[in-house]
This record gives sequence, C-alpha cells and structure tokens, in this order.
Amino acid sequence: MSASSADTLRRVVIVGASAAGLTAAETLRRSGHTGTITLIGDEPAAPYDRPPLSKEILNGAWGPDRLPLRTEADLDALGLDTRYGRTAASLDRVARTVLLSDGTEVPYDGLIVATGVRPRRLPGAPAHTLRTLDDALALKGRLGPGRSLAVVGAGFLGAEAAAVAADLGTRVTLLEPASVPLAHAIGEDIGRVLAQAHLDHGVALRTGTGVTEVVSGGVRLDDGSVAEADTVLVAIGSRPNTEWLTGSGLTLDDGLVCDEFCAAAPGVYGAGDVARWHNPLFGTSMRVEHRTNAAEQGMAAARNLLGARQPFAPVPYFWSDQYDMKIRAYGYLRGHDEVRVVEGSLTDRKFLAVYRTGERLSGVLAIGMPPKSIRPWQRSIAAGAPWGGALSALAPSAEATA
Repeated sequence: MSASSADTLRRVVIVGASAAGLTAAETLRRSGHTGTITLIGDEPAAPYDRPPLSKEILNGAWGPDRLPLRTEADLDALGLDTRYGRTAASLDRVARTVLLSDGTEVPYDGLIVATGVRPRRLPGAPAHTLRTLDDALALKGRLGPGRSLAVVGAGFLGAEAAAVAADLGTRVTLLEPASVPLAHAIGEDIGRVLAQAHLDHGVALRTGTGVTEVVSGGVRLDDGSVAEADTVLVAIGSRPNTEWLTGSGLTLDDGLVCDEFCAAAPGVYGAGDVARWHNPLFGTSMRVEHRTNAAEQGMAAARNLLGARQPFAPVPYFWSDQYDMKIRAYGYLRGHDEVRVVEGSLTDRKFLAVYRTGERLSGVLAIGMPPKSIRPWQRSIAAGAPWGGALSALAPSAEATA
C-alpha cells in the first residue's frame, strides 16, 4: 500500500460480516492498512461458515461451535470496530456515510459492500428457509423418522437438504418446476443422474411441478392440488441484499454492479454473493453464490481498494455433497452449448464431464472422481483453452469422436 493510499483510507467500512467481508478485513491488515476497519453484520454472531448449514449442521455431525470462520483471538488481532446485530439502512456517497438501522452514521473513506443475499419466499403460511444458523437449527428439529418434509426447489441447497432429511428417515417430497434438477446449470443428462439418486433414496421427486403457495399442512401446486407435509422448506433461490443502496447512485441489477476490478464507484467495491461483476476470463457479467468465490472476491476487493488495480478473473468453483456423491465443478457452466462425458459413466455415477460455450472450454464437473482428475481441466479453463485443443490434450479419445 502506498503512502497516499494510507493517507486517504483512514477509515474503511465493510458492510457484511460474511466470508467475503472477513477476508476483505484480513487482506486490508495484511496489506498494511493501519486505520479503522468497521465490520457491520446483521447477525449478532461473528462471521461463520454457511455451506455446512445444509450438510453437517443439518445432519448433526457438527455442532454450532465448529462454524466460526476465525477464533476470537484471530479476530481480536485484526483490531476491528465490529457492529454486529445491525443492518445498513442507507448509503450517502456525498457525505461518505453509512446509516445503520439503529440510527448511527458510520463515516468511511473506502467502502466494501458484502451484504450477501436472502432467501426468496412463497406467499401463504410460514415456511422454513435455510440461510442462517438459526434457520438450520430450526429445520433440524423437524427432521427424523415419522416426520415429513416438502422441499420446494431442487437446486443445490434444496437437494442437499432433501438428501440429509431422507438419510435421517424423514419422508421427503422434492418439488421442482424444471424437467430435471439443475438442468439450466449442469445439463439435462447430469440432472437426470441427480434425480435418480433422490429416487433411489426414497425421495418423492416431482419435476415439472410448480408451487403457488404454502398452506397449512403442505404446499399448493400449480394444478390446485396440495402436496402434504409436516414441514416445508422453500429453496427457490435468493435476492441480493441491495435495497439499502437504493438512491445511492450505484447501479443495481440483480446485485451490485461492479467492473472487472470489483469497483462499483470510486472508493466503493463489492464482494461475495451480492456483487455482479464483469469477469474478463469469460467475457461476461456474473454473480456467484459460492463460498470459495466469496473469500477470493473479498481479498480482490480489498487489494483494489488499496490501489492494486488487478482484474478479478477467477475460475468459479463449487462443490456439493448429496448422499454418497461428492460433486465438484469449475468454470461457468450456465448457458453452455455442449456437455460431454470424457471419463467414467453416468450410470455408475462416477464420471467427469466437460462443457463447451462457443468455441472454448468453459467448465468441468466431476462426481465420484478424485480431485486430481479435475485439476488439468481447471488449468485449461483458466488459460482460456479452445474446446478442440483441450479435448485433444486431455481427452484424446473423446476428441476423436467429436
């Protein structure tokens, strides 16, 4: 960090005590920032990990004590001005202040927005969502033998929760409006593999089925019938937490719109689930709701706030655990033109598939394969490898049949 940066950034405010917000704070300190760092979070707890909520917390393998991202000593060493249990109400970019829900105004010289997302909901009776520790603990208490659960939405979150519930002996109905789970993201053939796994574990999977509202004792479907269940989990996606930025002059479009440096405006940066930024590696705008991206983008936003001016061009990574399946993927799979299995078998649920968008390799997904099998493909995606060249180098037999 230059001397001029130190002089102009005496006060940095990070809105969002999330994985992105925490790594931003750590990066600021590691980069030499000695001024005030205010970390604002809407939950009363220090930053904690969210992916285990739909896995280890829900199935009881972990207790809440394993969720904190850092120890108290680690957080104390950062010297943060923490404002937990408060939300940001508005932003005044002229005065350079963030107004909190308790009426406090927090001044800043540099601002990082890491406010994340919140679950979408359905009209009607109250239903469970799964975003916070309290959400996970409340849902966990409703699972087990003799209980029934309707999960609305077969995306990764809904599918993971359905898998855990079924393994705990819950009678599960999984409802999805698409023809197969995650067809828009991973392709229909692989979506059918995931669908069959649910069926094999006793889940009543109903695809091509929309839900209009939550009712007492279940959910009402778009044909007017009711799918009965003791408990309902709504997992139909999320909304970026950007309402507090309305009127600030920042561009909002399904997230806080940022450039390739994660900058939304001079002195204002976005990171994590809330940020929609231009990824120059793929030449497109994207908003990624995965844990790895949140941490990496928090670091990138902090460095660029301090003047690094380095484009944030990652190969997105996500993983999912469903039953005995470990799913790993790299790249930008949405909007792909082709998906091809180059190793293993869909029938065996042990395979590696690659994705083409235009004329380039854009993604790779593996189920039941060792991590080392996917890494060469990840490196090729990061290098912007053309489709044919990647197949020829890494899967010559598959290239020969192209």
